[in-house]
Amino acid sequence: MTRRRVVSADDVLRLASSGATELVVAPEDRVTPLARDVAHEKGVRVVVDDGARAVRVGPGAPAARTAPRLRHVAGVATLPLDPFPFAGPGPAMDVRLRDVVGSADGMPMAAGVMSLREGSFAWRLDYDEVEYVLEGELHITCGDERVVGRPGDVIAVPKGSSITFGTPSWARFLYVTYPADWGG
Repeated sequence: MTRRRVVSADDVLRLASSGATELVVAPEDRVTPLARDVAHEKGVRVVVDDGARAVRVGPGAPAARTAPRLRHVAGVATLPLDPFPFAGPGPAMDVRLRDVVGSADGMPMAAGVMSLREGSFAWRLDYDEVEYVLEGELHITCGDERVVGRPGDVIAVPKGSSITFGTPSWARFLYVTYPADWGG
């Protein structure tokens, strides 16, 4: 016997926030009227299907299909950056960043650009991160290990690391994090 599922408005909101564009339900499933309204408001199409091609997004969760989307961000090397929104670096370091790709794009990882001026600050990573140095010199210290990255260099920092970001003058780099929601 097939088990009938009830799809609520909360289910639709979770799917929409993950980037889903379709809610795939089996013919015997029930989608509440409020869930249908929320789906319409969030641009999520409700599709009745046998589920064979659907992707399940958690135990007991409704199936969803996400439309593949390319994300193109031009001029990353010269992109204007926003002030660093977290405590840590002093104002003289002028730490700036901008996330350019992330969970809002339906991605499990994020990418962004960060710059900093002379100095250093401590940071703890609760995510994996890779840095690609665009300009300047990026120093990353973890314990007694220190890596100096120059333009074209890649530095990988594993989840759980307590590091120090620093530069003797200036650095601008692309970062890629996993998972996407690195900032909390």
